[in-house]
Parts: sequence; C-alpha cells; structure tokens
Amino acid sequence: MKLSVPGRVTGAAVIAVAALLTTSAIADAAPARVAAAPDIPVANVKAHLTQLQSIATANGGNRAHGRTGYKASLDYVKAQLDAAGFTTTIQQFTASSRVGYNLIADWPGGDANQVVMAGSHLDSVTSGAGINDNGSGSAALLEAALTASRTQYQPTKHLRFAWWGAEELGMVGSRNYVNGLTTANRAKISGYLNFDMIGSPNPGYFVYDDDPAIEKTFKEFYAGIGVATEIETEGDGRSDHAPFKSAGIPVGGVFTGASSTKSAAQAAKWGGTAGQSFDRCYHSSCDTTANINDTALNRNSDALAYAVWELSE
Repeated sequence: MKLSVPGRVTGAAVIAVAALLTTSAIADAAPARVAAAPDIPVANVKAHLTQLQSIATANGGNRAHGRTGYKASLDYVKAQLDAAGFTTTIQQFTASSRVGYNLIADWPGGDANQVVMAGSHLDSVTSGAGINDNGSGSAALLEAALTASRTQYQPTKHLRFAWWGAEELGMVGSRNYVNGLTTANRAKISGYLNFDMIGSPNPGYFVYDDDPAIEKTFKEFYAGIGVATEIETEGDGRSDHAPFKSAGIPVGGVFTGASSTKSAAQAAKWGGTAGQSFDRCYHSSCDTTANINDTALNRNSDALAYAVWELSE
C-alpha cells in the first residue's frame, strides 16, 4: 500500500501518517497471498472416476500398463487438459515389452526456474479398474489442474502436473521421467507432491514426512479442518515420489492406506472399522467406484489444492 502526503499538512497529520505507514509496514511484513486455495468440488472428482470406471469396463476391466484401458485413460485426461489451456506432452517408454506413456501438463506462466510439480500414477493393476488405486489421485489431480484453469490462477512459481504410467511395475514411468532430466532441470523442481490412493473406503489420514516444509503444509491444512494425521509408513518408497527423492528433489504427499489394518486407536481417531484393511479391495477386482470414501476423497482433494497453491505462491 502506498500513501501520498500533501505538501501542506500539520505536524500532527505528519505524525499520524507516519504511524499509519509504520502499521502498514508491519502488516505487509507477512507475505501476501497470491490467491486463496480453492475448494475442489468432490462431485467433479467423482465424475472423473466414473469416466475411468467406464473406460476400464469397456477395455477388459482394467487400465493397466500396455493395455487399451490405460491409453484410453490417458487420452481422456489429456483432452480435458488441452481444452483447459495446458501445454501437454506425452512421453513414451517401454516396460515388460509393452509401450507405456507419461502425460506431463504445464500451466503457462510462473518462474520456470522454480517448478512445483504434482503427480499421480494413472495405471491400474490388471485385476481391476483401479479406482482408488489410483483413479482417486489421478482424478483429484485433474480437477485441481482444471480449477487452476477456471480461476486463471497466476502463481509465482511454475506449475507442472503429471500422470505416470507403469507405476504398478515399479515406478517405471516416473523413474523414466526423472532419469531423463538434466541436472539443471532437476534443480529447477522446488518440490514434487505425490497422490496415490486418497479415497480408501476405511480411510486413514497419512502425510509423507520426507520434506519438512511440504509436510508442514499438509499438516496445516488438516489442522485447519480438525483432522489428526499420522506419518505415512506403509507406502514409503513404493510410489512415484521415490525416484524424485532419490534424485535429491524435495517430496511430499498424502495417503489413505492400502492393505494394512486399521488399529482400534486409529478407528477411534478417524472413524471406520478397526481390524479391517484401509482398502479391502487393494489390487483387486472390487476396486471400483463403489470402493471410495467420499469424505476422504473430498478432504484429500482439497489438501492437494491447498498444498499446490501454497507452495507455488
């Protein structure tokens, strides 16, 4: 805020203006927000999940690497992003004698030397449609990207979104991407956020503890909505953040649990059923649109947007 002082003012007025300027300087000492993080409509996220389910149903029941269901899923996501004004790139690779694809989407603008990147794996296992694992992360990521477009978000840092192929074969797609980066381009990524299984039907609320600043950002969000969190351990090193972390890039993310069993203490804290897996349909044919907890999906979609917006300002 700038204040102009007329040429003729009384001594008292000068003092008052000086006081106001001092107060303004103190107020301005805190960093100004570029834009408040948006609320991500869970209905829109679920609509994307319905599309992914339909794609799987029409393609042998899955969206696995090298199968027609995966390519159709990628085409669906890419079409949405292209229409929203993103610059999209498809990266091709080969794994297990099948062709795979990563989809990278850049939102125009922001400092290209400071890239905030968020990603999810788009492939399922061959045994099912993979709606929680990992349609949930992929759909929430897509809706966050589309929200950036709808709101014409103009962050200070550059935003990049990614949908990875062949994660279920050992993070093949994301590793291929990271290995293909030059040293200079790796250094430009200020943080990578990973979203893998964020709508488990018997959910927990787990936050990666890999990078303190990113971890703090997610914890701030959950504290703000009164949800307790725990450190994520079940999937540590088992998802697409691992290649980034190995390359020295700060990483973080959230997770609602897979085949591990929810304890009585966790059920008391989060609700749900103690003694049961967080996701009884993990890597199974029952991982369909019926295998999603809407509350968890809604909270984690908003957590995703909060972190992306906060870290890119």
